[in-house]
This record gives sequence, C-alpha cells and structure tokens, in this order.
Amino acid sequence: MRRALRQFAVRRQPMTAAPEVLDELEGLRVRVPHLTGAMVASTDGLVIAHLVTGMEPDGVAALTAAALGVGARLTEAVGHGGFRELVVSGEHGYVATYAAGASCVLTLLATADANVGRLNLEARRSGARIAALAATSPARQRQP
Repeated sequence: MRRALRQFAVRRQPMTAAPEVLDELEGLRVRVPHLTGAMVASTDGLVIAHLVTGMEPDGVAALTAAALGVGARLTEAVGHGGFRELVVSGEHGYVATYAAGASCVLTLLATADANVGRLNLEARRSGARIAALAATSPARQRQP
C-alpha cells in the first residue's frame, strides 16, 4: 500500500515553473495586444506558471481542467478527434484554452477588443513550444 501511495505521489508531482515557460508567457503578453492574463496548468488542474492578477490562479486552473474534460469529450463524441482548443466569449472578453502537449494546457484571458485570430495564432505557436518544454522537464523525466 505504501509503495502504491509513493508511486502516486511521484506521478502527481507538479512540474516546476521553468523560467522558459514564464518567458513564453511574457512573450505572449508582448505579442498579443489586449491580453490580460496567461496560465499554463497541468491537465489535472495544477498551476505550472501564470501571469494573472486579480483572481485566484488555482481556481482558474481547476476550471480549465474541467473545461478541458468537457471539450475533449465533446470533440470525441462528434468524431472530431482529440481536443485542441476552446474559446469562450464573454460579455467583457475571452477565455481561451489550448492543448500544450499531452500533459499541459495554456489558458489566455483577453479583453473584448482582442483580435481573436491573432490570439489563436500566437497561442498555437506558444502551445507547441510549451509542449516541448514540458516533454523535457526534469519532473517529467523522473516519472516511472
């Protein structure tokens, strides 16, 4: 039993916020006008890195994981394959979530004035870079 718990604890160990991930989020902030927040989280809702203010990043990460689950089930149910992205438009802006490899998601917050095409373009590029960083993360390499 202890061995099983120890293995579970190793698997649940969150990735550390590598400086490269934070650099990527900062770069997004520069490249995408009207971006108000950016976060990278694990697919199970653990914050890896964030640039958000005025809200609780852990809560946003948990909601992102829930939205990811619904989005993935929906795309599979209609035969459109695996989850890639989800954009939610609210009265005051956008919340966009993008797959960043198999273990991470990138969530961006933007005002209603944001250019959604530019947001999508830059987020997809950043998601690919973050996926590559996650794949080479020391925390990931330690997992059995």
